[in-house]
Amino acid sequence: MMGRWRVGLAVSIVSLSFVGSVRAIAQEGGPTWAIAVNSNGDEVRADEGLTLREAIAIVNGNLRVEQLSPAERSQLRQLPEIEVSRIEFALDPQATTIGLTASLPPLQAPVAIDGTTQPGFDPEEETPRAVVTLTPAPETEILRGLVVMAPDVSIRGLSVHGFTATHQRTASPPAADILIVGGESAAIADRVTLEEGQWRREVTDAVEDVPVPNNVTIAGNWLGLLPDGTFPERRSAFGVWVFEGTNVTVEDNAIAAHDGSAVITSVRADNLQVNNNQIFENGFRGMPDALRLEGYIDNTSVFDNEIYNNAGSGIFLFNPSGAVAIADNIVRSNGRRLQRAAIYLMGSGHQVRNNKITDQPGPGVVVAADPPGDRIAIEDNRFANLAGLSIDLNTTSNDRAKHFQIGDGPNPPRNSGNRRKDTGNRAIEAPQFLAREFYQLGDALTVDGLAEPGGTVEIYRVNESGMAHGPLSEPLATVATDGSGRFSIELDSLEPGTTISAIVTHPDYGTSEPARNATVRSRSDAE
Repeated sequence: MMGRWRVGLAVSIVSLSFVGSVRAIAQEGGPTWAIAVNSNGDEVRADEGLTLREAIAIVNGNLRVEQLSPAERSQLRQLPEIEVSRIEFALDPQATTIGLTASLPPLQAPVAIDGTTQPGFDPEEETPRAVVTLTPAPETEILRGLVVMAPDVSIRGLSVHGFTATHQRTASPPAADILIVGGESAAIADRVTLEEGQWRREVTDAVEDVPVPNNVTIAGNWLGLLPDGTFPERRSAFGVWVFEGTNVTVEDNAIAAHDGSAVITSVRADNLQVNNNQIFENGFRGMPDALRLEGYIDNTSVFDNEIYNNAGSGIFLFNPSGAVAIADNIVRSNGRRLQRAAIYLMGSGHQVRNNKITDQPGPGVVVAADPPGDRIAIEDNRFANLAGLSIDLNTTSNDRAKHFQIGDGPNPPRNSGNRRKDTGNRAIEAPQFLAREFYQLGDALTVDGLAEPGGTVEIYRVNESGMAHGPLSEPLATVATDGSGRFSIELDSLEPGTTISAIVTHPDYGTSEPARNATVRSRSDAE
């Protein structure tokens, strides 16, 4: 994207208690269908139009084809068993908004819901806009738009918004445009039944034999936004909530205008891919961070996103298990409501590379000390216009709430081996230049210094004044330290007056804070 129901049938038909059907589908299989939704109503009844609710019930195995009218059956085509069912759209171009009157049943079988099939969708647009909209009907409160509880599900080309809960004394179950949930967490999903002519929602008891959803794709959607790109009057609580899922891909979406985070994880989200999304204007009435990642998130990647104008951090990792790679993102102008780091990291083994991190009312990247963050590599990034360090390694001696949000500033020199235990990235020290000024002789400029033995030093140009340590504006060169920690590197010619800084990365510790700046002088300055 960057750069691009009147009620009619009996309760037995529509009861969507999902335990037995999930087990049957998962173990025995069932027919696969291509289904064209041609009604934007929300009924389950034999009539002239097929609704999205009916389509999902057919795929799930809760609604039999013989219970449909002839007109509805004409919208179905059985597919070979090797294919995944598809829900497509053939709505009246003047009636492409589906106003839900109750929660939809969870997606309990593999299915592709494809809004790009709706006439009027233009794939040739630089940023193709969704045409089909999924939202609660007026004066209706629904917590979730779509709930994924099956493997091999994809959701594409939809505008989804308005899914939230009224604030009450006790917290409501998770509310989001799209919720991915399974395993022991499946009990939080809704059961929808018909009682005395009314759709009713209740939270299930413990659920058994519901597998964790695997291979789920959320792509090309407008989450939290109207099809014209404007913000709705009623905002969703969250965008994509991966409560428990594996191999989930969230890509090429616009995710905006949520009260809380755009993407949030809870119990398990290993192999999560959040790639090539526009994520903006989230978190102004709840969880402020655009991406809030916690739980088991090993092998997660956050690549090629533009994350901007959100209320808190662009990316916040809270006590996760497993490592995350964060690369090639633009993270700018976040912290619009709360002073936060652009990226805040807990845990170990993360990689933060080749990101552009700018315009933040706090530091660029913060590594927590408690729980300890270590072996976090932060290399080849570009920073600008920060109210703090480009890289800030917290210490446990600074334990006020603000230090878990905006860091604690430059660390003093390590004076004890115990410091390895109380500081992010095992208290790896910033490099020390051997001089505050380096003189350029002709085209030759040699920079010398001391850093962690066995580490790699990255020299940076500093394009802003007013800070003693960075900001790390532009990476220039790298050099390895020797066994005693010495490094020496010859740089290409730099303009006199250029300011430089440096960081060092060691495989056993991670990346340091920036060095105290030094200045390039010409030979004539020395005369």
